Amino acid sequence: MTFPVKMADNLPSDFDVIVIGTGLPESIIAAACSRSGQRVLHVDSRNYYGGNWASFSFSGLLSWLKEYQENSDVVTENSSWQAQILENEEAILLSSKDKTIQHVEVFCYASQDLHKDVEEAGALLKNHAFVTSADSVEAAEAAEAACLPTADASLNTRSSETLAEQTQSSEPESSLAVNDAEAAGEKENHSDDKATEEEPSENVPKVQDTTEPPKKNRISYSQIIKEGRRFNIDLVSKLLYSRGLLIDLLIKSNVSRYAEFKNITRILAFRDGIVEQVPCSRADVFNSKQLTMVEKRMLMKFLTFCMEYEEHPDEYKAYEETTFSEYLKTQKLTPNLQYFVLHSIAMTSETTSHTVDGLKATKNFLHCLGRYGNTPFLFPLYGQGELPQCFCRMCAVFGGIYCLRHSVQCLVVDKESRKCKAMIDQFGQRIISKHFVIEDSYLSENTCSRVQYRQISRAVLITDGSVLKTESDQQVSIMTVPAEEPGSFAVRVIELCSSTMTCMKGTYLVHLTCVSSTTAREDLEPVVQKLFTPYTEMEAENEHIEKPRILWALYFNMRDSSDISRDCYNDLPSNVYVCSGPDCDLGNDNAVKQAETVFQQICPNEDFCPAPPNPEDIVFDGDSSQQEASESTVISETNSETPKGNTDLGYPEEPSK
Repeated sequence: MTFPVKMADNLPSDFDVIVIGTGLPESIIAAACSRSGQRVLHVDSRNYYGGNWASFSFSGLLSWLKEYQENSDVVTENSSWQAQILENEEAILLSSKDKTIQHVEVFCYASQDLHKDVEEAGALLKNHAFVTSADSVEAAEAAEAACLPTADASLNTRSSETLAEQTQSSEPESSLAVNDAEAAGEKENHSDDKATEEEPSENVPKVQDTTEPPKKNRISYSQIIKEGRRFNIDLVSKLLYSRGLLIDLLIKSNVSRYAEFKNITRILAFRDGIVEQVPCSRADVFNSKQLTMVEKRMLMKFLTFCMEYEEHPDEYKAYEETTFSEYLKTQKLTPNLQYFVLHSIAMTSETTSHTVDGLKATKNFLHCLGRYGNTPFLFPLYGQGELPQCFCRMCAVFGGIYCLRHSVQCLVVDKESRKCKAMIDQFGQRIISKHFVIEDSYLSENTCSRVQYRQISRAVLITDGSVLKTESDQQVSIMTVPAEEPGSFAVRVIELCSSTMTCMKGTYLVHLTCVSSTTAREDLEPVVQKLFTPYTEMEAENEHIEKPRILWALYFNMRDSSDISRDCYNDLPSNVYVCSGPDCDLGNDNAVKQAETVFQQICPNEDFCPAPPNPEDIVFDGDSSQQEASESTVISETNSETPKGNTDLGYPEEPSK
C-alpha cells in the first residue's frame, strides 16, 4: 500500500496537524483530521507503517530482530536543530531509539538446511524494505537458535501458487473431502500393489515407515525462508469484536473497504491438560456433546440472565465486591459450566475481575454473537498491521502527506505561551503546526522520567499443526489458559491458519499474550510446553505425536503505556497530544477511544471520521487532473453494515474488486 509521500527538500513548512508515528491511534487521528479538512503531515522514523502495531513478513521480521538485537539504532548527536531555536523558544528533544520491545529471544527447531542461495520467493516485501537472503541468514545467526537438523526434512515448495488460489480455498471442508478421496484411492492402489508382492510380512512395516514420513508436514527452515512472504507476523495480537468500537468506526468511515476480514471459527478451552471446543451460540450449546441436557438448560438460563443483568440488580448486588469466579459458584452452574463461562466466554481473571466486570464481559460476548458468524470475533486478513494502513490511506485520500524514514529531532516551544509551534526534522527543516500528535515511544527519557510502565509478554510460534485437530485445517481459534501459579496471569492463545494470509500452507501461526510477571519466555514457556512439542528428527519420525510441533519461536516483552496519565509526562505543551502503544486487552477499544478524545480536542464539535461523500459530490481545488480522477475512484459511500458477497471474507464490507 502506497500513499502520497513528499521528499524532505520540498515538504511544505506549515500544517494544521503534525502526527509523529504511524501506530493505530495515531493513524486514526490523522485520518479523522484530514477528513475534517485539516492539513496533515504524518511522519515516522521507521521504514514501515504501523510502528509497534505492525505486521512483518518472515524475513522482514528477521531484519527487525537484527536491528533490536544488535542495538544498531544508536542515538546520533545532531546539533543542526540548535541554530533553529530563537531566544524566546526552547526545545523538547525527542528520542531516536524505541525502547518498547525488550528481552527478545528466538529459537529455531525446524531443520536448518539453509544455503546461501536461498531467497524469499517474490520481489519486494509487503510494506517493508527489501531484505536479501544474506540479511536473513545473518539475522537468523544473530538470534539464539536452538536448531536440530532433520534428514530429508523438506516439502515441495509452492512458491508459484497465487494469492487467488489461496483465497479460493474458502470452503476447506469440501476441498478436504477431495483430498480424502484422493488419499483413499492411493491407499487402495497401494493395497493392490502389496497383494502382488512377495509374502515376507517383516518387510511391510519397514516399507510403510519409509514412505509415510514425507506425508507429514516436514517443513525446513529453508522452506520458511522461501515462503517468507506468506507470513504476516503481528507484533501485537488482538481480535475485533464484531460490535466493538473499531468495527463501528470502520463501517462509519467506510475504511472497511480497504481491508478484508475472517471469522474466528472456534472458542477453545484448556482444562486438565485437554483442549476442547466451547459451545457459545444457542445452536452450538444444544448441538454440543460435551454438555448434558441439564447443563445445556443451566447454561442457556444463565446466559439469558447475563444479557439482561442490568435490569435485575438484586440478583448480583450482594456480590459486587466479590470476584466473578466466586459469584459463579453461587449460581446453578456445574464446575464444567463455571469454567467455560469464566475463561472462554467472559475471558476474565479468576482472582481480579469483580462480578460486575464479569457480567459486563459476558454480555458483550453474547451481544457480539451472530453479527458476522458463530463467534463474536473477526480477524483482518494479512494481520493487524493492515488496520493502521487502512486509516493512513483514508488520510492520504483527503490530502494527508506521508514521510517514512523521517525522524524528528525536537519540538519547538514558545516560552511565553508555552505552546508548541514547530518541529525540526532530521534535515534541520523547521515545520510549523498548530497541533502535534506523538507516539509515546518517541518521547525522551527526560520527558518520561516519572512514568512507570507495565509490560506485556508475547510469544509467536510457527507450528506444523493445530492444538485441536478437526476435519478442516482452516480453523481460526482463540483460547485462554488460566494462571496456575500465584502472581502469574492467564495466557491468551490465538491460532491462525493459512487462510488468514498470515502463514504458509501446512503451518499455523500462534500468538500467546499475557500481562508480564518476568520475561516473556519465563511467563509463556510453561504454556508452550503444555500445548506444543519442539520439532526434532526423532519426533518427526514418530507418527503418534499428539501435540503440534514448534518449527520456530519468538519471545519478547512489550511496554504497555495505555494507563499512563498525561500528568506523568514532564512539561508537555497543551497542544502536544500523546498516544499510547498497544495494550494487553483483546480488543482495540482503547486505541479508538484515545483517538476520538484527541480528535475532539483538536477539532471540537466536528464529526469523528464521517463517511466520505459520493464521488460526484467531491469538489477539488484548481484544475481537474488525472490525480483527481484516480483519488475519486477510491471514495464511495455506503450506509449498510450488512456484509455483501462472500460470507467468510470481506467483513464488515466486501472491498471493491
